[in-house]
Amino acid sequence: MTTLSGTAPKTSGAGRQRSSYSATAILLHWAIAALIVTNIGIAWYFNTLKGPEAAAPLALHKSIGITVLLLSLVRVGLRLAAPPPPLPPTLSRLESFAAKATHLVFYGLMLGLPLSGWALVSASPLIKVHPTVLFGVVPWPAVPYPGLDSDALHTARKAFGLVHGLLAKLAYATIALHVAAALKHQLVDRDDVVARMIPWLRRRGV
Repeated sequence: MTTLSGTAPKTSGAGRQRSSYSATAILLHWAIAALIVTNIGIAWYFNTLKGPEAAAPLALHKSIGITVLLLSLVRVGLRLAAPPPPLPPTLSRLESFAAKATHLVFYGLMLGLPLSGWALVSASPLIKVHPTVLFGVVPWPAVPYPGLDSDALHTARKAFGLVHGLLAKLAYATIALHVAAALKHQLVDRDDVVARMIPWLRRRGV
């Protein structure tokens, strides 16, 4: 079996294919997941606030979002360099397709959410008053909008706000589906799917 790049998947032991992700991939997965869930909670919180009270949680939300973007780029590069372990052969064709499609959606969200958020805040006139400084330490540039007047920036801000909001709703649904599928595989099907990302869980035939 070869990958899209024409190379054989990495193996472990005496010629066996890896049955779980690498330690780096696992660390990135859980770090990004924790940051995304945290950022969802922060977004819910600062949307209940008005005026200056929202500045601090919004700044943290932006910092975490850019961190997710950077970590996601690393994860995409890692996935291209080291393909994931194969899905268990017990999965149906529909389940395999759903798993691969969900992963593609997640990668789109991990990149699309922070990029749309970055574009959104960069189009706001408040970016001059509250520039993005990651965790209050590292200055982060705004997306440039050369030649756009205030009306055009307002239109851009509304468009990116709509995109960001829709992607957030898609993230809620995708996370719920992902968690439900993981619980089904672990508790009902009792197969090795979840063990690919949590290796110490029980695996059949190991």
